[in-house]
Amino acid sequence: MADRDLSSPLLSSQPSDSSHLILTVQDSDSCNQCSNNNNNRNHQNGRSSHDNSINPFEFLGSKGLDVPGPATVDPFRNGSPRIDGLYEWVKILVCLPIAVARLVLFGVCLVVGFLATKVALQGWKDRQSPMPRWRSRIMWVTRICARLILFSFGYHWIRRKGKPAPRETAPIVVSNHVSYVEPIFYFYELFPTIVAADSHDSIPFVGTIIRAMQVIYVNRFSPSSRKNAVNEIKRKASSGRFPRLLLFPEGTTTNGGVLISFQLGAFIPGYPIQPVIVRYPYVHFDQSWGNISLGKLMFRMFTQFHNFMEVEYLPVVSPLNNQKESAVHLAQRTSHAIATELNVIQTSHSYGDLMLVMKASQSRQEKPSSYMVEMARVESLFHISSLEAVDFLDKFLSMDPDPSGRVKFYDFLRVLRLKACSLSEEVSYPNNLFSSL
Repeated sequence: MADRDLSSPLLSSQPSDSSHLILTVQDSDSCNQCSNNNNNRNHQNGRSSHDNSINPFEFLGSKGLDVPGPATVDPFRNGSPRIDGLYEWVKILVCLPIAVARLVLFGVCLVVGFLATKVALQGWKDRQSPMPRWRSRIMWVTRICARLILFSFGYHWIRRKGKPAPRETAPIVVSNHVSYVEPIFYFYELFPTIVAADSHDSIPFVGTIIRAMQVIYVNRFSPSSRKNAVNEIKRKASSGRFPRLLLFPEGTTTNGGVLISFQLGAFIPGYPIQPVIVRYPYVHFDQSWGNISLGKLMFRMFTQFHNFMEVEYLPVVSPLNNQKESAVHLAQRTSHAIATELNVIQTSHSYGDLMLVMKASQSRQEKPSSYMVEMARVESLFHISSLEAVDFLDKFLSMDPDPSGRVKFYDFLRVLRLKACSLSEEVSYPNNLFSSL
C-alpha cells in the first residue's frame, strides 16, 4: 500500500490474497427488523411511521429535518398607512372634486337609507319574530342606498364568483373580515341577520340599520352573553322564516394577508355553513382597516379612481354525517377552506392581540406588534383570557419601559418594592382590625 499515490484507485481491479472486498447482505427478516427499528425511532422523534428515511445526524441528537412554523406576522398592519409617491399625490389632487361629489352621494344615501329604515321599523314591537314581508320590501330602499354608498367609495363594479347557496341548504354564512366594506356589501347582497358587538347599537345611523337586520348582540367578554348569542343563532338558523345568518368568525378586521383564529359561535349549532371570501386587489392603496383611522381610510377611498373588490362563494361545508362532529373540528375545516382559496397562512392571533397592540401603541412603544402573543394559543395552553393578558401588559408598562420595550433594573426593583408594600398592607390590615376588636 505504500507505493500508491493520489491517482491510484482505492480498490484494485484484481483482488489479491491480502485484500478482499466484503459485502454484507441482510436477509428479509433482518431488513424488516431494521425497518421496524427505524420506524420506532421515528415515532419517538415525533415523525410519522410512513417516513422511513434515515436521519444521518441522529447520533448528534438531531431529530432530522423539521419544517419550522410560520414566522411571526402582524395580521392587523395596513400595507399603505401613508401617502407615498408622486403618483398618489397627483391622483389625490385630481380626484378631490370627485371626492366632494362622492361625499355628497354618501351623505344623501345614508340619510335616505336611515329614513327608510325608520319607516320600516315604525310600530314594530315583536322583534323576536321575523320581519313582516311588507317591512322587508321597504328595506329594499336601504339596500339600494347601501350599493350606492359602495359606489361612492369607488366600488363601481364588484367581481363575483360562485353563487349564494339556498337558505335551506346553508342557513349560516361566514366570511373573512378585512374592512367595514363587507358588512355593507352583504347587507345589499343577502340582507342577513348578523352577529355584532353590543357597542354597535349606539353608532349613529348604523345602529338603527342593523336593528332592522334583527341583529344578535354579543359581549365578547361575557360568557353569559356569548351563550345567549349561540342560543339565538341556533334558534334563527333552525327556522326558515328568518334570513340566513352572517358571521365574521375572526372577530375583528385583518389586513387580508393571513387568516386568524375563528370564534366558535357559528359552528356550535352544527348547521351547514357556506364560506365566502373577500379580496381587495391593490397596487398603491391597501383598503384594509388596520392601523389606520376610519376618517383617513374613507378619504383615501374617496380619492381613488376605482377600488377593486372580489367576492367568491365557496362550496358549502356540512357537518360530518358518520360522526358527531365537534364545533372545533367544523371550524378548522371551514377556516382551512377559506385559507386555501385565499392562499394565506393561518395563525392563532385573535382580538386579544389587537387589544395588546392598542395598549402598546397608547404607551408609545416603537414596535407595538412585538407585544402580540397569538392570544388564541395562549388561552388554550395557559387559560389566560385576553383581559388578563392586557392586565399583565399594563403591569409591565407600569415599570416605565423605554420605547424599545426595555425596563431598567432600578424601575423593576421600584415596582417590586411597591408591590411588596401593598401586599404587606393587605396582610397587616386584618391583624390591626382584630387587635382593635
